Amino acid sequence: MFEEDKDDKIYNLIITNGTDFNNEYGQFIEKLFSKVDFLWKESVSASYSTAGEAFYQKVDRIILLAGLYKDNKETFDDLIEAAEKYDIPLVLVRPYGLEEVPENLEEKAATIVGWNANCIVDSIKSSDEFLEEE
Repeated sequence: MFEEDKDDKIYNLIITNGTDFNNEYGQFIEKLFSKVDFLWKESVSASYSTAGEAFYQKVDRIILLAGLYKDNKETFDDLIEAAEKYDIPLVLVRPYGLEEVPENLEEKAATIVGWNANCIVDSIKSSDEFLEEE
């Protein structure tokens, strides 16, 4: 890697979690950890609907794991609302092993990505660019 390509930014992420019968959250976290040159931390709140501006101002991206949507709609709705209110890019990750994502989530996402670790990191890093194009 060339020195000018080095990204020392620590991305502050919210990653959807909750009822997760297929361990998509765990698999996603493993993908992030596999990219040792990608620096990140996770912000978690007991209630995303009441977290407030101070919490969301520190967040760089909200990651929506589409495979968890059916069983965690309220959390997804709270995060989508916060993303719109605080102008945080949404990165939508397809359900593991599937191509289709819920249409209402697709409409809100800055970018949609599958399960390749390189693609995930690239989409997190470049999701600001997608917002600027709109």
